[in-house]
Amino acid sequence: MTHDTHAGADASGEAPPLDPRRWLALIIVLVAGFMDMLDVTIVNVVIPSIQKDLHADYTQIEWVVAGYVLGFAALLITGGRLGDIYGRKKMFLIGVAGFTIASTLCGVAGGPGMLIGARFFQGAMAGLMVPQILAIIHVTFPSEERGKVLGIWGGVLGSASVAGLIVGGVLVDANIADLEWRPIFLVNIPVGIGALIAAWFFVRESKSPAAPKLDPIGVVIAVTGILMLVYPLAEGRALDWPAWTFFLMGGSIVVFGILVAFERYRTRTVGSPLVVLSLFKERAFTAGMLVWTLFWIALGGFFLVWTLYMQLGLGWSPMRAGLTGAAFAVGAAAGSGLAVEVFTPRIGRLTLIGGALLNALGFAAYIFVAHHYGPGIPSWQMIAPLVVTGFGFGLVVAPMIDAILTKVPVKDAGSASGLLGTTQQVGMALGVALVGVLFFGHLADDSDHGVDKVTPALRQELVTAGVPAGGVDDIVKGFRACVHDRSAESDPTKVPASCQPSSVPGADKVQPILTEQGQKAVSHNFVKSFDLSLWYGVGILVLVALGMFALPREVQARDLDAELEALGEPVARGA
Repeated sequence: MTHDTHAGADASGEAPPLDPRRWLALIIVLVAGFMDMLDVTIVNVVIPSIQKDLHADYTQIEWVVAGYVLGFAALLITGGRLGDIYGRKKMFLIGVAGFTIASTLCGVAGGPGMLIGARFFQGAMAGLMVPQILAIIHVTFPSEERGKVLGIWGGVLGSASVAGLIVGGVLVDANIADLEWRPIFLVNIPVGIGALIAAWFFVRESKSPAAPKLDPIGVVIAVTGILMLVYPLAEGRALDWPAWTFFLMGGSIVVFGILVAFERYRTRTVGSPLVVLSLFKERAFTAGMLVWTLFWIALGGFFLVWTLYMQLGLGWSPMRAGLTGAAFAVGAAAGSGLAVEVFTPRIGRLTLIGGALLNALGFAAYIFVAHHYGPGIPSWQMIAPLVVTGFGFGLVVAPMIDAILTKVPVKDAGSASGLLGTTQQVGMALGVALVGVLFFGHLADDSDHGVDKVTPALRQELVTAGVPAGGVDDIVKGFRACVHDRSAESDPTKVPASCQPSSVPGADKVQPILTEQGQKAVSHNFVKSFDLSLWYGVGILVLVALGMFALPREVQARDLDAELEALGEPVARGA
């Protein structure tokens, strides 16, 4: 697509029809965005398979997950500015090509070191690719269509988060060509090549008409600050939060302060700053970014504990967990579409407030059913809470993007969308770190809860197996220590010394009993920790709803035609 899609008129005074290829361009960029969100979550369901196949320790496996986040966060804000300067289509093509190459390297990795490096490269290429998506949407679609498009994007954002669990579970269970976990990365190769070819022909090139210069010093300062914040968040829990993690996080605040000071100096002298600080003078943008961060703290934490609860707590297979999560994706898609097409034009920011509260209500409903049914909860009992949670999520995501970007000048679209994506990633990292501390801390501190739940049945089974009364007391005492040590272990694959097979007489009968009851005790503890973590999410979402009052009452996409013409950019319709 080589021509602009905004409104114009021909010699007769009538506007020719819009070029229909813009919808093909939308599909292409959404496929790329879907690939990115998919790869954020898909790895979580194949961790045991990767660890076994590559003979990796748990710290290396955590780096497989954290490497992508670090690479993404490091290049995201820079990727937006590069699109403004050199062209959004060009940067999008480079990002898709790099992402496809990185996925290939992940799929053929022969060891954990190569996989970690490939994941960092994959995240960095996603950081180059993703900012162009919202910028391309922002400058390609006229105002009367942009709301619908952002609604579709919100649905994709929500569904892709859960689709990672579904696709990952299906591919692992299928074990295509006996490749085990590798197809989760290799599947990106045909998709990436197809997106690359299609984007070459159908995505319109655009860049900032002001032709800003690259800000290399700003890039270095921004990347340093982001890494100083995200790295300790990714590694802190596994390392038991040593002092240097807090030093780095505190130091990141200083670095961001230096970035602000330098960007002010750059704006005043050279111009073309990496971060356009004038964006923050607009209340809708500043308030929206703060609320957006809080929202993703809540949702990032939810996605983590939800996966742990279903797979480690309830013992479900990746496929069952993923298919159960499809209810969230359905709700998110419905909420996103209705938010932009029906609710936002009529009730404005009340859509956002209602979405946050509905999301919180879904969490509360999930707490009720999880507590009521305990470890024996069936999948169908989760459908209603997940649909409500997803619907509230969709009501927030689609109009929030519009509310934040609606008053952003066209020349700064790439920079603004880069900031938006960076905020989302940092929010998710904060959410994972904070809820991880809460979830695992409670799991260790309250491990007696699960033991107390299963002790009567454990005692009965031990007596039936012929264990003498004195021996039963000793076994139960050791069982309690084992459950506590296992719950406190930062590496869930490590078996503590207190959990080694028993040497008491009749151990061949006792050990299966301890294994079964131990899983039940862990399940009870996971349910309780899951409930507590969701209450934390409910509290944050209530704060999000209150923060929405700082946004404009009406959330509308403005017509950019006059601005584009004033900047010297063509606004002709049609081919």
